[in-house]
Amino acid sequence: MRQLFTSPPVLAALLALIAVCAVSAGSVSVPAGDTLAIITAKLTGNVPAVDPAVTDIIWSLRVPRVLLAMTAGAGLALAGVVMQASVQNPLAEPFILGIASGASVGATLAILIGSAAIPFGVPGCAFVGAILATLAVLLLAGIHQRVSTVKLVLAGAAISALCTAATNFIVYMAADAEGMQSAAFWTMGSLADAKWHSLFLPVLVVTALAVYFLSQMRTLDVLLLGEDLAITLGIDASAKRRLYMGLLALLTGVLVATCGIIGFVGLVVPHLVRSFTGASHRRLLPAALLVGAIFLVIADLLARTLLPAGDLPIGIITALIGAPLFMKLLFGSSGNFGGSR
Repeated sequence: MRQLFTSPPVLAALLALIAVCAVSAGSVSVPAGDTLAIITAKLTGNVPAVDPAVTDIIWSLRVPRVLLAMTAGAGLALAGVVMQASVQNPLAEPFILGIASGASVGATLAILIGSAAIPFGVPGCAFVGAILATLAVLLLAGIHQRVSTVKLVLAGAAISALCTAATNFIVYMAADAEGMQSAAFWTMGSLADAKWHSLFLPVLVVTALAVYFLSQMRTLDVLLLGEDLAITLGIDASAKRRLYMGLLALLTGVLVATCGIIGFVGLVVPHLVRSFTGASHRRLLPAALLVGAIFLVIADLLARTLLPAGDLPIGIITALIGAPLFMKLLFGSSGNFGGSR
């Protein structure tokens, strides 16, 4: 029964159903039948037989937003799974380790100094910030050995605090309302600015890295089981770890540049899926990609509908769910993670 719940076809069907519901729901509620009619008509090049105002709401606003939620959710879940295997620690996740905060520094700086006018300027600066934060955390925690939970969390907390202070300083120096609004966006996370043109880069990066890491499932299993086994099997664990962390910094930078900081997805989703699939990445990784997409679509739906006055930052929703789980993992059992605590 557990295998049925986590099989990709079942999860894909559930994702499609939830996505249609999310597109239909909002301040203007639209019947699911009309939503499907609009999407079908747009995809086939026909004119929808629905009110043009409703069509514009569905196609121009909600569909890109739900697609971005799916993309970001899958990407953040992917980052969590791969990062946890790479450093052999169930608490590894871009937000907890301060990597997302590093990306936020780069993105905020790019916006306020005008680099946003350069193609890929904000994602590029976010990537640099994420890379620097990744290197700092791994150097502090000790990348060449099995990283202890305490050292990893403390290193992540230190880098996150430093990056948050840097972001706040940049905004303070900007001293204008637009700068304050931009900082709020990057620090709390939001999908409200999702547009069709903003989907290209995150979809491209998440898809490419998902395909790549799906081809690396055996290596991820080996890294999870330890350095000695990797050496026995002829795998350069240090080189793989550096490569994977660099790719995850790219992924985090692109997602932060598009959505801001959305924390705990890379912690909640792998932990939940691993409780059903076990630690083998052959089953864990495909399921985590789909569950991550489902999780963030639901979180964004809650962010859009809980407050009648406007959107709630999606980072608040994910933090309310993820923070208790983080404390449970930190102070309690870490669950089935490679057969060890």
